[in-house]
Amino acid sequence: MKIEFHQLHIPDTAHPLTIEQWQINDSEHWAIFETQGNVGSQIGDLLCGEKQAEPGCLVALHQDIAQVSLAEQQRLLELENANDDTDFLDRIDFGRTVTQLIDERVQQPSHTLELMDKLDLTHLAQRGFKQLSTGETRRVMLARALASKPRTLLLDEPFVGLDAQHRELLACYLRTLAEHTQIIIVTSREDEIPDWVHHVALFEHGTLSQTMTHRQWLSHPVISQLRALSSEQSEQWIALIRKHQHTAKFADPLLKITNGTVEYVEQRIFSGVDWQINHGEHWQVRGPNGCGKSTLLGLIFGDHPQCYSNDIQIYGMQRGSGETVWDIKKHTGMVSSSLHLQYRVSCRALDVLLSGYFDSIGLYDQPSKKQIDTAMEWLALLHMAHLKDTSFKALEYSQQRLLLIARAIIKQPTLLILDEPYQGLDFLGRKLVTNALNMIANENLSQLLYVSHYVEDALDSIQHFVDFVKDDADENYRVELSKRDELP
Repeated sequence: MKIEFHQLHIPDTAHPLTIEQWQINDSEHWAIFETQGNVGSQIGDLLCGEKQAEPGCLVALHQDIAQVSLAEQQRLLELENANDDTDFLDRIDFGRTVTQLIDERVQQPSHTLELMDKLDLTHLAQRGFKQLSTGETRRVMLARALASKPRTLLLDEPFVGLDAQHRELLACYLRTLAEHTQIIIVTSREDEIPDWVHHVALFEHGTLSQTMTHRQWLSHPVISQLRALSSEQSEQWIALIRKHQHTAKFADPLLKITNGTVEYVEQRIFSGVDWQINHGEHWQVRGPNGCGKSTLLGLIFGDHPQCYSNDIQIYGMQRGSGETVWDIKKHTGMVSSSLHLQYRVSCRALDVLLSGYFDSIGLYDQPSKKQIDTAMEWLALLHMAHLKDTSFKALEYSQQRLLLIARAIIKQPTLLILDEPYQGLDFLGRKLVTNALNMIANENLSQLLYVSHYVEDALDSIQHFVDFVKDDADENYRVELSKRDELP
């Protein structure tokens, strides 16, 4: 498929897009690399007709195009939530099943079975969409896009949320798919550009700054330039955190879980979790998609309904002893894909930051002048001061994620829970947050509880690990605890 852009300019305040001239020829595979900003979903929406360009700015010789993006995933979740029939059923409505979601787009039923097999979804066939982990959801979105057998496929950060095994599976599948389908991959990770890609388009602040061959890309200096810039900006983050630092003292253990178990009628997620966190310890939780990492974090944060049926002590309080969820949350910061998907209220960017003081989704309390001033300092640091009155929903995905990270940090929490915090961040944002988290941990400004599927995202400051390991005897997961100096 031939795609041409001519003097395309969308002067949106939150996510402008500018392409003076760009031609994607038939059968060419391209990678779009984003240094700052999210252009993937914008281009995907333009190509798929979700957004309209000025006449003559965009020419696609065929309309047989599909996309996979985090924005598309959000739209599907909102649709599932809108159609939630829990109030009329004798059970929780978890949304349409994996099979139903793929069947909706497919022309031949046999194609559904083929896609589920190739993308490791067969065992999830009857699972509701809202029951899926981040990685499982991403694979379902890809299967839905492929179900219509498009001639061109735009993949915006296709590996986000996938564990190492499924990233490898997807990489192999895309290599085969590229033999008969034109693919455009949008990524902020330089090592995720496949070797079968012909050309790379470099976008900076929403503007196409350069196109080049894949060979030319391999020696491009932009990565080293961005690393230097992220180090400088990380120091500014830490300076602001130190400026407003306060200390909450709790006796050890900060957190203790005894024989932690989560199970449903049809499935046990994990059992036998014995774990405690003491002062000065930073932990990473590791394991494959669907093993229960986010569920475990939900028990700690108090968002999971089974947190009260488990033996959990946190900040010197026993769960279920009369404390409120707010007693826990006021000392805890949280960033997760689930929170991001839930944060769909129509509030200003400034109010998102201020809501971190009150642990609310949206702002319903009157902040103090000091809190407002601090929030404005954070917006300036994020280069988003000009967006303070912009609706959260209108922001780029990466801008939304940076706001949610700052929202979790702004109150200087004792425990900072970060479940795949980099999802949707551009290259500079990811490096900036990585550097800042290492500094926060090294100075014990907060204690980190961290999840990431990428080895390269490991934080040097984290020495303790919780690993989910499948028990071959009953197919359930158990956890193993270790320290860095105990690792082989």
